[in-house]
Amino acid sequence: MKVLEKISDFFGKYMAVIVLVVAALALFVPSSCLWIQTSWVNYLLMIVMFGMGLTLKLEDFKLVFTRPKDILFGCVAQFTVMPLLAFALGKIFHLDPALLAGVVLVGTCPGGTSSNVITYLSKGDVALSVGMTSVNTLLAPILTPAITYLLLRTTVTVNALSMFLSIIKVVIIPIALGFIINKFFGKVTQKLVKVLPSVSVIAICLIVAAVVSHNSEKILTTGAIVFVVVILHNLLGYACGFGLGKLLRMSVPKTKAISVEIGMQNSGLATSLAGTAFPDLAMATVPGAIFSVWHNISGAILANIYNRWTEKEEKK
Repeated sequence: MKVLEKISDFFGKYMAVIVLVVAALALFVPSSCLWIQTSWVNYLLMIVMFGMGLTLKLEDFKLVFTRPKDILFGCVAQFTVMPLLAFALGKIFHLDPALLAGVVLVGTCPGGTSSNVITYLSKGDVALSVGMTSVNTLLAPILTPAITYLLLRTTVTVNALSMFLSIIKVVIIPIALGFIINKFFGKVTQKLVKVLPSVSVIAICLIVAAVVSHNSEKILTTGAIVFVVVILHNLLGYACGFGLGKLLRMSVPKTKAISVEIGMQNSGLATSLAGTAFPDLAMATVPGAIFSVWHNISGAILANIYNRWTEKEEKK
């Protein structure tokens, strides 16, 4: 078990680099990853979500009642800032309907478990981050399809019901199973939790490899525009979260948590949903795949910047 824990620590520490290497391999040497089928994406995401469920406890949801204003603010910001940024950027850069749909899907998805890790590394309010991620994920079956429909209804056909059912199947049920198992078999799951980072990273890498390798030619032919939009979407999300935290005079740890939570998305879910909601728009999966790679890199850099900010504040 100690060997597995060390391997898991390695995966957690170098996640951004590992995902980047896998993405580059899948993009420039797609034949090396074509054995990973895109039909596996949903099942791989279910593994990640099940792992998230194993880490959840009732205490994580008590925060909703003890700090309702913080959670409410985080939820409203999550489902307004990122969707609107996605739509605005898509229109400004004149993305074609498929790429616009993919970018908007990234924006309407909740934050992922990566945001909790980056908040921890940033010395932010981890409890708030976990609380926001948990609540936003539970709201996703309703809000993600609804907001996506509102923003894209005049551009592409949006199958909101299909999205709702897909989120229930891929996200809610695995999380609920993990939560229940953790509740009744806590001693066993505490040992499993230590090796979860490696399992999650492997699953995320396989998702990225599958989507990128099967769409490598299309990604390379789209030019730099989609990369620019995805990077701006993520960075502006961080900036808006930071600005809102400062505007409302939140503490430094809270501001960090809000910033990270808004900027980092469950892009694996966006990639999965793109295939379900827009089966005729293959390129809709591309923004989610690129975001999966980029936000882990930017998150690691942001954690370093926020740590320096904390050190400066402590010296004052």
